[in-house]
Amino acid sequence: MSDSLQDWLARLQHRHPTAIELGLERVRAVAERMHLPKPAGCVITVGGTNGKGSTVAFIEAIARAAGLRVGAYTSPHLLRYNERVRIDGVDAGDAGLVAAFEAVEAARGDISLTYFETGTLAALWLFAREKLDLAILEVGLGGRLDAVNIIDPDVAVITTVDLDHMDWLGEDREDIGVEKAGIARAWKPLVLGDDEPPSSVLRHAYAIGASALRMGCDFFVDRAVDVDDASVGWQWREPGFILDLPMPELAAPVQLRNAATAIAALRASPLEIPGAAWARGIACARLPGRLQRLDGGEIEYRLDVGHNPQAAQALAEWLRNQPKQGRVHAVYAALADKDVEGVTAALASLVDHWHLAGLDVEGRAQDAEALAARVRLPGATLNADVATALRRVQAIAAPGDRVLVFGSFHTVEAALHALHSAGCREVGSPAPV
Repeated sequence: MSDSLQDWLARLQHRHPTAIELGLERVRAVAERMHLPKPAGCVITVGGTNGKGSTVAFIEAIARAAGLRVGAYTSPHLLRYNERVRIDGVDAGDAGLVAAFEAVEAARGDISLTYFETGTLAALWLFAREKLDLAILEVGLGGRLDAVNIIDPDVAVITTVDLDHMDWLGEDREDIGVEKAGIARAWKPLVLGDDEPPSSVLRHAYAIGASALRMGCDFFVDRAVDVDDASVGWQWREPGFILDLPMPELAAPVQLRNAATAIAALRASPLEIPGAAWARGIACARLPGRLQRLDGGEIEYRLDVGHNPQAAQALAEWLRNQPKQGRVHAVYAALADKDVEGVTAALASLVDHWHLAGLDVEGRAQDAEALAARVRLPGATLNADVATALRRVQAIAAPGDRVLVFGSFHTVEAALHALHSAGCREVGSPAPV
C-alpha cells in the first residue's frame, strides 16, 4: 500500500540536509532520468520579490476564461499542500501527488533533493500527463538557481525586485536583480512589472537578446475610466491596443500592477486570447491571503501574507485609501529572518493598536518578546501565538474597527484556522471561470 500524502510530506521535510539548496544540477539530473517533456504547449515562468502569486492568479484566470487548459504551480501553500498544483483551477488530489512523488523517488537514485525540488518535479510530472495549453510556474526563491528554472519558458515575468532573502540573493537590488533575471531566455519576451527595474536586469536581457517589456514604457495602466458608461474600471494599453477592464476583486492598488503584468505576459505569448476573456479573467481572479476579507460581524478582518517592506508599503497604500471608520488593529507575526523593522515602519502611522504574536516555525521561530525588542512599538500587546492575539483583539474591538493580520504565510494560516473556528467566513467566494 502506498504511503499517504501526509506521510510523504513529513518524510520530505527532513530528508535533505538543508531546507534550501540552490542549484540546478541535482534537480536537472533527476528530471532527465524521468524523461520529463515540456509541461505544456506554452510555459510562463513568474519570478519577483512580491506579486508573484497574484500575477499567476490573473494569468491563470484569463487563460481559463479563454477556454485554455491551464496548469499552475505555486508556493508556498496556506492550508493544504494540494494548493501548490492546480489543473484547470482544481487543486491536485492526494492520489495524484502521491503517484508523482513515487515517480520522483523511483528516478532519483542516490541524488538528494530538497522538499521544494521534489515538489517541483512532481508538479512537472503531473502537468506532462494533462496535455495542457499553458503551464504557469512560480519561482520559489530567486530565479537563476531555482528548481523551476530547469524549464525553458516561452515568456518570463519579473513582477518586482526588492530586498528580501538577502542571505541567499545578495545585499542590494542590483545583486538580487541578477538572480531574478536568470529565468529569462535568449530571444524570448521578458515582462517587467517594475517601472524602474534594476539595471542588472536590463543588462542581462540585452546580453542574451531577450525582449524586455516594461511597465510604464511598453505597456501602461490608466485608472478610473468609464467602461461602457456603466461602471468605473481601468484601461490596459500598449501602442495600437487598448483593453477596457473592470476593477479586480483582489484588493489593494498594487493589484492593478499585477493584473497589467499578467496581461502583458499573455500578450507576449503565442496563445490566442479572445477579446471577452481579458475582462472576465480579471474579474474572476481570486487568491487567498492577499488582503483576504473575513466577515466578523461588525468587525472587518483582512488577512495578508505580506512579509517584507515593499509588501508592507503596499498594505499602507491600501489603508490610506480606505474610508476611516473605527480603529485599526494590526496582528503581526513574522519569521526571525525578516526585516521586521522595515515592515512595521511602513505601517506604524496607520495602526492604532499593535498585537504582536509568536510564530513557531522550525529553524525560523520568533516569539513575541523577541519581535517586540526589534520593532519597539510602545503599547503593543505580546501574545504567544496568532490565535491568542486574535482573541485579545476580539475582546476589545468595537463595531467599525478593522483588523489587519499579516506578516507571513504562517501568520495567515494560523489566522484562518482561528477565525474559521470563531465562525468568521470569507466575504465573497471564488468566481467560476
